[in-house]
Amino acid sequence: MELYFDNAVDPTLNELEARYAHIMETAFARLGVKTNFEVDVSLVGDETIQTINRNYRKIDRVTDVISFAFLDDKDPRDQINDPNVPQMLGEIFISVPQARRQAAEIGNSELRELRFLFVHGLLHLLGYDHMKKEDEEIMFPLQEEILEQEEKTWTKPN
Repeated sequence: MELYFDNAVDPTLNELEARYAHIMETAFARLGVKTNFEVDVSLVGDETIQTINRNYRKIDRVTDVISFAFLDDKDPRDQINDPNVPQMLGEIFISVPQARRQAAEIGNSELRELRFLFVHGLLHLLGYDHMKKEDEEIMFPLQEEILEQEEKTWTKPN
């Protein structure tokens, strides 16, 4: 499991790199994911995420998180089976200003909201969705379960 972290917004949020890696470990353990996946996560501003949203989803507005799953249309026979070579699972873009606004609106801490958005994006990369009610009933409780477990097992690195 590898996480590549890019923070183009606020250097005080660089501590999220270790937290996101721990969230990935927690989620993969919970879901039984054994593949050595690589995930890229970028913390961006509103302008960047609006451009991405407009260019790729044809929705010209700010959003909180966008995920690009790289394995959606791949034939499993084309996958690398060497556990030492990570397979790119996808990219997650999180708008920090939007996350801050949402946290204030719903009464979450900024850290809680940024953790939530990462879990949400990660589950999308793993094939979960919430477009239909029955899918939402699976994905949303799973998000909360992963966040709760991650919180219980988190120890801040030295």
